[in-house]
Amino acid sequence: MTESNLENGRFAVSTWSLHRLLGAVYPYSPDPEKSAAPKEPYGPGRSPLTDIPGQLANRGIGRLEICSFHLPSIEAAYLAEMRAALQDAGILLQTLLVEDGDPSHPETAERDIQWIAGWIGVAEALGARSMRVIAGKQMPTADNLERAAGHLGWLGKQAENSGVRIVTENWFDLLPSPKETNWLLDTLQGKVGLNGDLGNWAAPEKYAGLSDIMRRAELCHAKANFNEAGLDSADYRKCLEACRTAGYDGPYTLIYDSPFFADEWDGILLEKAFIEDFHQEKPRAAG
Repeated sequence: MTESNLENGRFAVSTWSLHRLLGAVYPYSPDPEKSAAPKEPYGPGRSPLTDIPGQLANRGIGRLEICSFHLPSIEAAYLAEMRAALQDAGILLQTLLVEDGDPSHPETAERDIQWIAGWIGVAEALGARSMRVIAGKQMPTADNLERAAGHLGWLGKQAENSGVRIVTENWFDLLPSPKETNWLLDTLQGKVGLNGDLGNWAAPEKYAGLSDIMRRAELCHAKANFNEAGLDSADYRKCLEACRTAGYDGPYTLIYDSPFFADEWDGILLEKAFIEDFHQEKPRAAG
């Protein structure tokens, strides 16, 4: 699939990549002991969330992903305002990222999955195509995997008539390798999709792991590592080659999570250029 076959282009940006620009976070949680009051771990910020669609459009990027903790409100009026900002800028809201909850927890999974399900209405109100949820944070025992699968299957059914596709990610302790990730996806039988993340597993095993799971991915979080020399091009190339080997042809969400650039957009656009250059190259011959 070429970029011209992808609605609104090949690239998305997650608000995760714009922590410093956005400033405050609102840590919504299913835990009643935790407060969603705003915190500023990255400083006060310089831009409201409603300005981000226009900034994307100015940089030729047509898709956005919003972290739940970047929503200053989940009231209907604010969600309508944010949806209007997306529409005015011609930006597709690819995914709402629900950043808390543990469907694998032996004690709180039922509470958490009910809370996660409450975000389907938020995603729908925003016009999101997908909603990414955490599969689980517990160790990948048979009981924990089965518990997560049961809850995620139920969640997928809740979203059936919403127009929002539930996806999960190769993330946290429950899904440390392709074995558990594939088991979960097989068990869910298409009720929940996969958002593959290039940065959640450790090298060198991650390259073979990504080659395995990215054949099933609908979306991709394309996070690059940065070091003293800049973008770790060797690692990023191997991750993209793993995607190519797997036949992944969906969009790439640019994930920048480094202090290397003072302006986060510089890191985001460097990742974008790297992926564009990669896709213009001829695939390397095997052997």
